[in-house]
Amino acid sequence: MSSSSAQDPDPQDPVPADTGNGPAVSRREFDALFEAVRTWGQWAPADRGAWNRVTADHVRRATAAVRSGTVVPTALPWNTRSGPDNRRPALHHMTDLGDAETSEAPEPRTHKDFIAADYHGKGVTHLDALCHIAYRGQLYDGRTANEAVDSAGARYGAVSTLGPLVTKGVLLDLPAVLGIRWLEPGRAVHAKDIVAAEKALGVTIGEGDAVLLRSGHVRRRAELGAWDPDTASAGLHVDALPLLAERGIALLGGDGDSDVRPSPVDGVHSPVHALAVAAMGVPLLDNLDLESLSAATAEAGRHEFMFVVAPLNIPGGTGSPVTPVAVL
Repeated sequence: MSSSSAQDPDPQDPVPADTGNGPAVSRREFDALFEAVRTWGQWAPADRGAWNRVTADHVRRATAAVRSGTVVPTALPWNTRSGPDNRRPALHHMTDLGDAETSEAPEPRTHKDFIAADYHGKGVTHLDALCHIAYRGQLYDGRTANEAVDSAGARYGAVSTLGPLVTKGVLLDLPAVLGIRWLEPGRAVHAKDIVAAEKALGVTIGEGDAVLLRSGHVRRRAELGAWDPDTASAGLHVDALPLLAERGIALLGGDGDSDVRPSPVDGVHSPVHALAVAAMGVPLLDNLDLESLSAATAEAGRHEFMFVVAPLNIPGGTGSPVTPVAVL
């Protein structure tokens, strides 16, 4: 089913039978998968990881794909309200109201505010840098985590090394393909689902692409209320990562945090994070709002676009709050 025919499916449409987070994966199987997809030793500088794939030619092709000039931001609003999916709310308060009454105050008066966020949660749209995830004590490219990261920040794999990214984006709009409102929390997306979505949406994931998975998380939250996505969320099963590794993607993101939860891997709570970041060198975008992009791509009849990510330049930072932008 194409996305253009499934933007507002009947709420009684059945959820497909394959709604679980499995099949289960043993730690031994997972470690073999980690070795199969890792790209250590492939690039210099190593701590830009898969962003090294994006050359000037990739940027030119991405910009040439812009047709209507429609700009679609994909970040959630700055979330200062506590909830089951936002246990450490972001901060925002005013520091200067420009309300001095003295006649000698110089013009113009100013208004200032303060923002802060413990952003590696579920409430803030953010980018995970390569220093954010270690597996078996190692960061991407085999760097020892406790030697590269300490209380002062990261000396390897920091977000400041990544810089901005401009490349082709691909939206895998699973609810649109399936004709449902959203994937239920706990539903795993497999390699076969990605291939089917490519066919249905008329896209092909290629080298250097940013792949965005829409599960409908934001729509479900808006209609049914917040829940704890650490307990249950739709996302990728680890069996999808070899396909994405084979395609040579540069960036992976979703309206969750890319991992299906509960994790299907014994003893590994975020296996997709481990495979993408620590093995493949692929930074992650977590907590995107893909609802407007879903509508815009359906209207345009195409699910490929220019995608721009400009993280904050934070020396030693493990990531950054960010507002990624799609341009159709």
